[in-house]
Amino acid sequence: MAALLYASRLPSSSYEIVLVASNQPSAEGLVLAAGEGIGTFAHSHKGMARADHDAIMEKAALAADADYIILAGYMRILSEEFVERWQGKMLNIHPSLLPKYRGLDTHQRAIAAGDNVAGATVHLVSSELDAGEILGQIEVNIQPDDTAASLAERVRIAEHQLYPHIVNEFAGRPYDPAWLLETIRTLALELPETEERESHGSAGWRTSGKSGKYFAYFSDRHHGQPHIALLAKTGGQDELSALIERDPEVFFRPAFYGASGWVGLILNRPGVDWEQVVYWLQRSWQSVAPKKLTKLLDAADEF
Repeated sequence: MAALLYASRLPSSSYEIVLVASNQPSAEGLVLAAGEGIGTFAHSHKGMARADHDAIMEKAALAADADYIILAGYMRILSEEFVERWQGKMLNIHPSLLPKYRGLDTHQRAIAAGDNVAGATVHLVSSELDAGEILGQIEVNIQPDDTAASLAERVRIAEHQLYPHIVNEFAGRPYDPAWLLETIRTLALELPETEERESHGSAGWRTSGKSGKYFAYFSDRHHGQPHIALLAKTGGQDELSALIERDPEVFFRPAFYGASGWVGLILNRPGVDWEQVVYWLQRSWQSVAPKKLTKLLDAADEF
């Protein structure tokens, strides 16, 4: 926690700590955080149902306007409901090179197995223990005379380097053009018979073949606009205007493309609804794809 706190004060940091919370009211980290001017919260779990305690901790996180939960030495298995509510927004660090050695006694197990390296893994928290998506790892060599204690000491130093780096990278994703482009690319190319082709300096996706038509573009602050955005086809100027009027923080009229009824869906903003992004990609693709590809989707829409 201390490594995360002080790393958050570097000029290059993409995150800030708004609360340090613990189920141990006597935790030293609470004292450190308070001394550094960070809000703190503590509530013992003793005598409480797991879900009830999780709800109390979650309430404190929400009151602090937290966007993410970063577990650092929080030695509690979390309720499935709590994990689901923070899916994709809760990180943990584990002292092994996952998927090796989930759970406890990781250093002794690595030594006993004759491994040459140990290490640490930062991963997203999932309902299965230590099984969420791996975001980053760091290796630590196992020395011939290592004990579990001596190995743990070096792994802990490595953890303090890895965790702030990964949290910084993860928190900065929503504003990183490269990550946003790769995410849009993956979603677009999942649609049937699509291909990527650059157009006017922007990445674009179209139906494949000589008669293929564009259904999406990626715009990285083009034509003097401040937005990183997905450009998709609407039903026309009336719908485009209605979308912008209803939600100007999400939609805008893109230069050049707006005259043809395309809408810009802003990506470099907090709280992007990726289901909405998928909806516009699919709808835009459906508007230009050959009937042989869309007839089943068209039939489903009628219901």
